[in-house]
Amino acid sequence: MPPRQVLQAVSGLVAGLFVAILAGTVVANALPRITAELRASQSSYTWVIIAELLAMTATVPLWGKLSDLYSKKLLLQTSLGLFVVGSLVAGFSQGVGMLIFSRVVQGVGAGGLTALTQVVMAAVIPPRELGRYSGVFGAVFSGATVAGPLIGGLLVDTSWLGWRWCFFIGVPFALLAIALLQRTLHLPHVRREVKIDWLGAFLIVAGVSSLLIWVSMAGGTFDWFSWQTAALVGGGALLLATAVRVEFRAAEPIIPLSIFRNRTVALTSLASLLVGVGLFGGTVFLSQFFQVAMGKSPTTAGLMSLPLILGSLAASTFAGQRISATGRWKRYLVAGTVLMTAGLALLSTIGSHTPFVLLSVYMAVLGTGVGMLTQNLVLAAQNDVPADTLGSATAVLSFSRSMGGTVGTSVLGAVLAHRVATELAAGRAAAGATPGGGAGHGVPDATTLPAPLRALVENAYGIATAELFLWATPFALLALIAVLFIKEKPLKTTTSTERLAEESALAAGGRALPTPTDTPRADLAAASTKGSGGCLGTTRLLGQRPSRRASGRP
Repeated sequence: MPPRQVLQAVSGLVAGLFVAILAGTVVANALPRITAELRASQSSYTWVIIAELLAMTATVPLWGKLSDLYSKKLLLQTSLGLFVVGSLVAGFSQGVGMLIFSRVVQGVGAGGLTALTQVVMAAVIPPRELGRYSGVFGAVFSGATVAGPLIGGLLVDTSWLGWRWCFFIGVPFALLAIALLQRTLHLPHVRREVKIDWLGAFLIVAGVSSLLIWVSMAGGTFDWFSWQTAALVGGGALLLATAVRVEFRAAEPIIPLSIFRNRTVALTSLASLLVGVGLFGGTVFLSQFFQVAMGKSPTTAGLMSLPLILGSLAASTFAGQRISATGRWKRYLVAGTVLMTAGLALLSTIGSHTPFVLLSVYMAVLGTGVGMLTQNLVLAAQNDVPADTLGSATAVLSFSRSMGGTVGTSVLGAVLAHRVATELAAGRAAAGATPGGGAGHGVPDATTLPAPLRALVENAYGIATAELFLWATPFALLALIAVLFIKEKPLKTTTSTERLAEESALAAGGRALPTPTDTPRADLAAASTKGSGGCLGTTRLLGQRPSRRASGRP
């Protein structure tokens, strides 16, 4: 694909990734209005968020494996189509049951977009050049995560639009992405006989879903130590243990367990899991902090998140350009985790009366770290795996990050609710008053409370949010330790499509040449044409001088 066509295809991928991430965040500020209009319970309120996260996280490994077997372009368009269907059903929902079902469909589509976007990028762009585009994708990822509440707030506050447009707004972007990909994305596909490990897929999805349902509901619907916990955790662990046994024996496993023997894949997966816990578990509650603890409107709360978005955009673009120019990438992973840890630690000092200028500096530090980190973890892993397992390896990283985000949101949300209840109880005891709606699991509307009670609620949410970031900081520190152990390797100069063709040709010929890393494409071509069956091609590929006997000269 020529550079211009690559840019056009990348624009389609950007549109698809944007709507995938936006689907999970745009409803944050709209949920109170949605649940009120649909007359939903607090449990339904929670499931509108969790249903999409569960479906996305659980299906990412399946999408990744399918991309190793079938047409990546067709799979990407299928996931976009599922997202469109889910969005339309959600927008026209007349009851909370239909809304939750539509969120599951959205989540399945979003899982495909999250996994396949990275795979397609590696198929058309070599790792050495991928940094130029990684900055854009990192910025889109972070921007959609934080800008979602802003867009949702604007739509809810606009009387002639309303909450239903929180779901409709992604449809034009998804349709545009389908059209762009159909016109510009042209990937070779080698047809081969495949056998999907459906039993392994079912066991993985069921086991992961069981554990995610547990962390999402424990501490709220039921206690952490209860028979429901024992059933969900025990059942999930048993399903996943059975899945491991099945995957070891399967001819085409959904998650090839052998990829975890690769040190880079294992460490980047661990780092992605920890980053997901710290990043999502902390930032998802920032909008609530702005509205409840600082008394801002949904639209203003979204605008106040701009320092985080701009920091991520600037850092991801800068790091991507420097990686492509120098080929060095580990320094940016280390710097990103250090800044992310520092940003979370700084945010653990905030309160309801923290000046916005100081708060902006803290968010910018966090955003800068995230921008250097998230996309380059994927780059490091993709650079160090065989081309025929690239889809699975990429999906594992996406799965780890989504899993971490889901767990972090659930666990840290429980921490927040517990600390809020504790602070409000202490405040009631001191003031002799009871702020209605401020305790429990509901989110109070601070603007409707009398001044003394409003101050009590704002203070409680300020203290609780700071503690939430304090809990998230150790996870970022552990991610830093994992990153330090990753070994930096030179970035390859060939795309995964080219590497797959080379690996297939070598396997068919029964030879075992080393995988080229920085060998120019012209040299590879020369090696394959001049020495496809003898020592001359091998020695030239290795950059060594051919012997007289090998070259045929006397």
